[in-house]
Amino acid sequence: MKVVNLNKAHILEVADVLCEAFYNYPVMKYVLGETEDYDTRLRKAVTFFVSARALRNEPLLGIYNSDNKLIAAATVTLPGDIPNLEELVKRRDTLWQELGEKAKSRYENYGNAAFGLLPKDPHHHLNMIGVRNAYQGKGLARLLINVVDDFVASHSFSTGVSLNTEVESNVNFYLHLDFELLGKANVVSKAVTDDSVTDINSHGTTVTSLSDLVTWGFFKSKGKK
Repeated sequence: MKVVNLNKAHILEVADVLCEAFYNYPVMKYVLGETEDYDTRLRKAVTFFVSARALRNEPLLGIYNSDNKLIAAATVTLPGDIPNLEELVKRRDTLWQELGEKAKSRYENYGNAAFGLLPKDPHHHLNMIGVRNAYQGKGLARLLINVVDDFVASHSFSTGVSLNTEVESNVNFYLHLDFELLGKANVVSKAVTDDSVTDINSHGTTVTSLSDLVTWGFFKSKGKK
């Protein structure tokens, strides 16, 4: 299996892979809320995130199986200033109108915690990387990250690649791939009272402590593989 470059024509394919891979991801549950229409909300959010990379001509990477089905994907933000495209702004505004102000606020809260851990010097950022459930544990994520490493190596002023994870079991995986752990931060440090955000152990109560919802920040310097 090899990694291929994708484009705007593959947005829905990439979103489908990432929706499966991130379905139970803590931050998705936190931002979107565990509502009856969670599946629809997840697809809208992930499709927007993928579209943002594609509209800015940033890397979309994928791996297909022998049946030509996309089974792994990654999205990357390039170093430097991010263009504020009119079409993208419209799509973003529409997304938050549909998902609601509470979801937008939670997303911004997550962003503040996550990106506060990352370096300020220009670098690539691995936004999302996901593998379909049936293909996990086969080294596909490593293949995708290797290609991102190549992007960094060939870029004139990128200092490396960063990423965040909110799953503790991923920490050792990224350390094994020579990422440096920069630190961790609480995404939420106090109880919230939002009916759509409940801990899986809360038995339906509406007041939930999410103080254990944390993000880990990682960075791999250019030339380190």
